[in-house]
Amino acid sequence: MISRRDLLKIGGLAGLGLTGATGLTGLAGCSSTDPEQTAQLLRSGADLPKPFTLPLTLPAVLKPTKRQSDGSDLYRVTSRPAHVEILPGQRTAILGYEGTFPGPTIETRRDRAVAVEHINDLGVPIVVHLHGGEVPAESDGFPTDLVLPRNEAASVSSHATHAMSMPDNQANVVTGSRIYRYPSRQRAATLWYHDHRMDFTGPAVYRGQAGFHLVRDDEEDALQLPHGERELPLMLADRAFDHDAQLDYPALDASMTGEPGVEDDYMEGVIGDVILVNGTPWPVAEVDAARYRLRWLNASNARRYQLVLDPPPPGGSGFQQIGSDSGLLAAPVPLDSLPIAPAERFDVVVDFARYPVGTKVTVRNQLGRGSTADVMQFVVARAGKDDSRVLTVLPALERLQRSAVTTTRSFRFRRGVVGRRPGWRINDLPFDPTRPVATVRAGATELWRIGTDVHHPVHIHLSPFQVQSRNGHPPSASDGGWKDTIDLRPAEFADLLVRFPDLPGRYVMHCHNLEHEDMAMMAAFLVT
Repeated sequence: MISRRDLLKIGGLAGLGLTGATGLTGLAGCSSTDPEQTAQLLRSGADLPKPFTLPLTLPAVLKPTKRQSDGSDLYRVTSRPAHVEILPGQRTAILGYEGTFPGPTIETRRDRAVAVEHINDLGVPIVVHLHGGEVPAESDGFPTDLVLPRNEAASVSSHATHAMSMPDNQANVVTGSRIYRYPSRQRAATLWYHDHRMDFTGPAVYRGQAGFHLVRDDEEDALQLPHGERELPLMLADRAFDHDAQLDYPALDASMTGEPGVEDDYMEGVIGDVILVNGTPWPVAEVDAARYRLRWLNASNARRYQLVLDPPPPGGSGFQQIGSDSGLLAAPVPLDSLPIAPAERFDVVVDFARYPVGTKVTVRNQLGRGSTADVMQFVVARAGKDDSRVLTVLPALERLQRSAVTTTRSFRFRRGVVGRRPGWRINDLPFDPTRPVATVRAGATELWRIGTDVHHPVHIHLSPFQVQSRNGHPPSASDGGWKDTIDLRPAEFADLLVRFPDLPGRYVMHCHNLEHEDMAMMAAFLVT
């Protein structure tokens, strides 16, 4: 195994020798312990539970505080430190929305505006991003739009401003809390919210700053998909725990107030040896012999998964994918496995009636080894009446046309020097919040070609897109529908058709390997 420092030199740390498609496939497994990962494994020192012994739990659903005069629902979410039981009998410090991990789920309706007041009771600034939300720029969670702690604002304000790797004189910094306003003018979808503070998104999310945000609408309700207790939001996250059962993370500054980024050996990305689903290690859930809707979200910092059912149901194709990042597909897609990169969502139906009562159905990760090859287990506990259905044709899906493209742009995601340290760049430039790489017109459709050196899950804020091609070939069935994140493999390029909503302001795109993002793989763009 080549050392990471040697690998960086071979790859051209000086930056300019790398091309989007030359001799890079050997970098696919930068981790010496897990295949197909651009990341390095952290091993736990704590005593870990036996898989499939702890029950699956679901995040609490947050209720609105009040209905405002403008007709919007107001929610309040407080970010605060807490000690929670993740490993049995032990308490782990987190930075949690409402002091929980995951944070509470927010459920909204299409075309019913929402306001979420995020209150900061942590010792560090926060920024909140509604991932997948089509929202005004001032509520998107631009990385420098800090919300300072309400109890330490004076000291933290100055420190936070000077600690930024790139200062931003346009930053909208507030103290104590910020109200994020979401118009909800988008299709039903599985969204999520998480911290998005410049330079420190990785440790913030790793320590608990993530939660579901579900958008519902009448069109989806009419489909009679599995619902109620048979609809399960499932947040995947891998972590490592030290000997004291605390979250282990190789930050250069554990206080999250000074130097950003991680130790050089982990610059590829941080993956842990404990797989959590909704904050529980390798949980088990009893289910009826009936259809269930599983809303999978990969909230890991860097780990990619390939989920399969073991045993597969008779006839195969255990998953019926009905939705992607930004809502329903045009028709269900039968899949034997789910390839899910950081920030991606897969909305699937599993029919447990295809198994005899008493069957233990294990969700495995084909990209894992040892403890990371197991995810969770379902036990088909009983027969059950099932009035749900999965139609062969879902609501009509608008298709963007290449003929509508007004501008074509290319963006190359690859490693390079950032300051004096190894890092990650877009078009050979590190993130500068004051330097947009593109100015786009509201309502326009553009073609963005994204190329990579190693694995990069690329996320575009504000604007859902459709994948037109990968390496010049038609996209896979699981790339269908509207997406906001695409998993790009080493030395790969994809053409994305992106249409920009009429919401002017500045937004960002970035790699959603959070260590890459924190180490400058992000770029701003303007909508005018």
